[in-house]
Amino acid sequence: MHDPHEHCGHDHGPKHIYIYSPASAVRDKAAFKRGIARLKAQGHEVEVDADALTRYQRFAGDDATRLAAIHRAMASGADVALITRGAYGFTRILAGIEYKKIAKAIEGGMRFVGMSDFTAFQSAVLARTGATTWAGPSLEIDWGVADEPDEIMAACFDDLLTGHGEGAGWRMNKEAPRADGTPAVPEVYIKSAMLWGGNLAVLTALVGTPYFPEVKGGILFLEDVGEHPYRIERMLTQLLHAGVLAWQKAVVLGQFTQYKLAAHDKGFKLQSVIDWLRTQIKAPVLTNLPFGHVPTKVLLPVGTQVSLSVEGRDALLYWGHAH
Repeated sequence: MHDPHEHCGHDHGPKHIYIYSPASAVRDKAAFKRGIARLKAQGHEVEVDADALTRYQRFAGDDATRLAAIHRAMASGADVALITRGAYGFTRILAGIEYKKIAKAIEGGMRFVGMSDFTAFQSAVLARTGATTWAGPSLEIDWGVADEPDEIMAACFDDLLTGHGEGAGWRMNKEAPRADGTPAVPEVYIKSAMLWGGNLAVLTALVGTPYFPEVKGGILFLEDVGEHPYRIERMLTQLLHAGVLAWQKAVVLGQFTQYKLAAHDKGFKLQSVIDWLRTQIKAPVLTNLPFGHVPTKVLLPVGTQVSLSVEGRDALLYWGHAH
């Protein structure tokens, strides 16, 4: 039988994965252990940072401890540096990160992977160095789940490790056409634009700082958790008024989850925000990207040139052989 991976030029051997806690303290030690066991069961060498389970208030150690953990991850020579969890903590330590050394580690092949609060680190690395990081799973929430980890997430992570990851395709939400009868999302083909973004609240909190990337002609992807649609709209309004949205070729909305509508919303919901956003910017606004605080998430190269196509409800982000 022919091995489909034979002579594919990719490395399918075990990888060195460094686990560290740069933000919030690990909350579920059983999940932490399960996540490590699962990665080891795939044959990978899993190195756990000395302070991965440290706790100071809500954080995984004080600021100096967490900065040191980031720099140990960077110096580990690992193929992937994977956070235990996001939550909150990165914005406090952005000024202390050795960005040039981080960029050098990335140039040497290290992939920094995470999401949520990790958006602060990703944005800062992009703003200060232009280097690519990966929006993707974290150890505790994604690899440490009680049942089996999500198949798509696991397959995308494996693609990253082996160098097979080339893009992400998905079906957008079914939406009513616009008032003029045209589709909610037009047919789009963008040949090359920088993909960037992440968690909306974290990203918005960086506007006006040296850690906010000035991406012109980019594709901005966004997700959030536990934010009512009016708060999502308020944050989008800030990006709009700051001129950020006008610079983008497309805005791609991921998953916005775990919020409750109120009785006085009177029909104001997430779709209302999307409809409003489309009246404010010329760029297409896509929906339903499989990324966010949900089990099924793709891995996305933050800071890499990608292409984007939309045909009907089918969307595809493609980055070919980005590493």
